Amino acid sequence: MKRVYCILFCLATLMASSCKSKEEPKEEDNVAEEVQTPVTVTNVSNEALKEYVELNAMSSFLQSSFIKATANGYIKSSNIKLGQFVHAGQLAFIMQTKEAKALGNTINELDSSFRFSGLIKIHATQTGYITAVDHQPGDYVQDGEQVAVLSDAKSFGFLLNLPYELRQYLMNNKTVEVVLPDKTVLKGTVAHVMPAVDSVSQTEAVLIKVDAPSSIPQNLIGRVRIVKNAKNNATSLPKEAVLTDESQNSFWVMKMIDSVTAVKVPVVKGIETGDKVEIVQPSFSPTDKIIIKGNYGLPDTAKVKVLKE
Repeated sequence: MKRVYCILFCLATLMASSCKSKEEPKEEDNVAEEVQTPVTVTNVSNEALKEYVELNAMSSFLQSSFIKATANGYIKSSNIKLGQFVHAGQLAFIMQTKEAKALGNTINELDSSFRFSGLIKIHATQTGYITAVDHQPGDYVQDGEQVAVLSDAKSFGFLLNLPYELRQYLMNNKTVEVVLPDKTVLKGTVAHVMPAVDSVSQTEAVLIKVDAPSSIPQNLIGRVRIVKNAKNNATSLPKEAVLTDESQNSFWVMKMIDSVTAVKVPVVKGIETGDKVEIVQPSFSPTDKIIIKGNYGLPDTAKVKVLKE
């Protein structure tokens, strides 16, 4: 009897384990799909590129002229004010000699044919801006004394302290761009290069004349762009498409080889502008698709999903 019970117990155990194994989930037959990184792509372009050197320059009047009294006397009236733009020959002051002030109308009362007034007119000798007014109406001045300072408009320009090692670029480009703080871009021409170098900074003073549509204040700092290198038909990509390592010695792009696969392609850079990079090597065709967004951190061969912008 015990033997029968043992046989029944073993059969029950086998049946229970069989049911349990049937309830366990089955392994999936299909392997999960590979993760695809969403990216956007671009193509290479052929265009003119220029690489600039940018240096600070300060606006300045290099020459000033002085308006001086032509006799001893008193300033009777002033026709100029500080900051005013005046032209050569424009009336600046009217003086009255001390003799005329002392005599008054006595001479005219004695003989009106003299028409004596004792007034002397002083005119501006140059065209420019009044930067200083030293005397006001009523002041007594002596012959030859300075009464105002006039900045010569012809001497205005941006003074650039050019490092001597960059002199070759400026000599090859007599025209430059001057960018003002408000983003206004002016065309500049190299007018004078001073024949001396600062002994400490080893820089050479250069005067750049500009075609200014309106008045530019003195001591304004602008950025002078000097062309360092230029190519008329360079193969280029947006800067976002070119990746680099931490030391910035190696550069590469992620190129699509089919609709879902991108591979790492080392490149050699050339001219760099604000948003473009010249690709010297290898040669890409206009139909090649280069990843521009989503390329950071991708492995050498990556599965991607191209998005349409």
